[in-house]
Amino acid sequence: MIAVRRDIEKAAKVSHRRLKDITLVCVTKQAGVGQIKEAMKCGVADIGENRIQDAAEKYNILGRAAKWHLIGHLQTNKVKKAVEIFDLIHSIDSLHLAETVSREAGKINKIQDVLIEVNTSREAGKFGVKQEETLPLLEQIKILNNIRVLGFMTIAPLADDSEKARPCFRRLKELSKAAGLGVLSMGMSQDYQVAIEEGATMVRVGSAIFK
Repeated sequence: MIAVRRDIEKAAKVSHRRLKDITLVCVTKQAGVGQIKEAMKCGVADIGENRIQDAAEKYNILGRAAKWHLIGHLQTNKVKKAVEIFDLIHSIDSLHLAETVSREAGKINKIQDVLIEVNTSREAGKFGVKQEETLPLLEQIKILNNIRVLGFMTIAPLADDSEKARPCFRRLKELSKAAGLGVLSMGMSQDYQVAIEEGATMVRVGSAIFK
């Protein structure tokens, strides 16, 4: 955890950014509740989970002691539970999914904060909206009553060299400027420093913390 914090601070300094503008989302898919509690003692306030079932089990114990982020793909049949648990859903990738989220959120009088997932790497078979389809989708989602788009999320290709992720992060930054939205969820354990240099406001780090 100390090393990750130090790296985030270094990347912020290099890119002339304020540390307080960068949120560390601690990805806990491989961590038990005890490990998560230890991370929270070290200042972790945001927890990221990939699967609804895993999140539900941990949420039942930890409750609202942290802010919950869904960073994995969301199926429409899991939306009801997701809306109950998560403060921010990072993986909206279709109008149908957004409509389902808005409808379920409305049932519990909630405005659900979300990010649109964008496939900036252009990899076939990868989740996320095509870059050129993102802004039109945003306009369609904006009219829904119980959902609020805060920004965008992307997952760069896995690579030994983190520099290979930089173009993906730059594309997402360009989209955020065009849309006028401030939240950029990008960067994982292998490339979060590069993501910060390119404007990430949230980095999703798991294996670098729970080694």
